[in-house]
Amino acid sequence: MPDGLAVSAGQPVWHQGTPRKGRGALSNPAIRYESTAREAFDDGWGTLADLADLPPLPTSLVRERARSALTYNDSPDIGFDRSLNPYRGCEHGCIYCYARPTHAYVGYSPGLDFETRLLFKPDLPALLERELSRPGYAPRPVALGANTDPYQPIERTLLITRQVLEVLERFGHPVTIVTKSAGVLRDLDILVRMARRNLAHVCLSVTTLDPALARRMEPRAASPHRRLETIQALAQAGVPAGVLAAPMIPGLNDAELERILAECARAGATRAGYVLLRLPLEIRPLFEEWVRAHVPDRAARVLALVRETRGGRAYDSRWGLRQTGTGVHADLLAQRFRTAAARLGLTGTNGRSQRLDCTRFAVPAARAGARQLELL
Repeated sequence: MPDGLAVSAGQPVWHQGTPRKGRGALSNPAIRYESTAREAFDDGWGTLADLADLPPLPTSLVRERARSALTYNDSPDIGFDRSLNPYRGCEHGCIYCYARPTHAYVGYSPGLDFETRLLFKPDLPALLERELSRPGYAPRPVALGANTDPYQPIERTLLITRQVLEVLERFGHPVTIVTKSAGVLRDLDILVRMARRNLAHVCLSVTTLDPALARRMEPRAASPHRRLETIQALAQAGVPAGVLAAPMIPGLNDAELERILAECARAGATRAGYVLLRLPLEIRPLFEEWVRAHVPDRAARVLALVRETRGGRAYDSRWGLRQTGTGVHADLLAQRFRTAAARLGLTGTNGRSQRLDCTRFAVPAARAGARQLELL
């Protein structure tokens, strides 16, 4: 087990509504599947007065026994039909993360639990090898870390993502990666070999170029300049690199769209995409709490613009609209993206993954032999 991390089973109750060093969410809202709720309470001794002096929250790990490696989807507005997720929860702590509500599925809060109580899947590489070896398996690009970042800090020591890439390389299976971490460069040796066979594409998510805003919004993700350096290193090594400007938050970071695309193109990105802020389920109150605490002078304006792009609501989950929104502000953002991408020579993703080669897929001879023995 990595230093500073421990397996834990109980559910802590964090103080609510107060920024904690290195964490994005301010609170730990109740789990929507439970009938009980928790609320901070001052007992008369000033117990809520000195919350700013509370120590940083520790990260704990929970081992998860996965039943399968690949997760399939048939969503018409997503450019992949299968994904791999080595981890549940993400220590990056991005306040806007669309994966936060999924933590409720395992009995944890989408708030601080999501970024402090992480589930890891040590059996994932072995499960993946078994699934890829099944008769009749038809390869298509797999999205690595579509739910949470495959290169979040705990990957440095757990190495599950690297083991997954080793399996994919042996099978000649195409993979796309989206990350906010410079940690992807650790696996440059594998990615370079796969890229030479047109089997790999990496996309860096860049939300802002303002390091102060990034630190508050994405407290444990790589700084903006490190993400640009990562794009440059990938491109120079021959690994196709792209940028995902996501999420664009009206009134907060959307004015940076063109500059983000320009800086990433200068670093070597050849593809680009963007996503408008999404606030489903528990993300809405978590984001509203965050924006009022960190940018109180703009909070009302930001939240009003968000609703303007969602037909007056906090979120519109309809396919084809959930990524881009509706209305004048959303339409203008889409037009700005298309214009900037064309001017910079960036290929728009349009919700589709990089064209990778699926014809190179083959079950390794050693694995094929083992499969024959399993049938005897």
